[in-house]
Amino acid sequence: MEVHVFGKQDCGKCKSTQHKVQHIIRKFGLEGRVRLAFIDMDTVDGMAEGAFHDVHQIPTTIIRDDGRALARWDGEVPDSADLKRYFVGTA
Repeated sequence: MEVHVFGKQDCGKCKSTQHKVQHIIRKFGLEGRVRLAFIDMDTVDGMAEGAFHDVHQIPTTIIRDDGRALARWDGEVPDSADLKRYFVGTA
């Protein structure tokens, strides 16, 4: 499973989203099973990746498993309860 957070380094909501996902991964002991990637939209590579995933707002969070998107939040920090339900049973 992968979690992609699209954002910018100076964005408070983006940092909050990244920290929230990291906390949940640690809390459920999923360090080896769930990969978190922060895609910096201030870089050329980040903008290209964002365009590929149709990202228009930051933060955008996408949870993917086996190549398919399970959940997506655009322009908001995901609620902890909403995030957790995708990790229950992953451990």
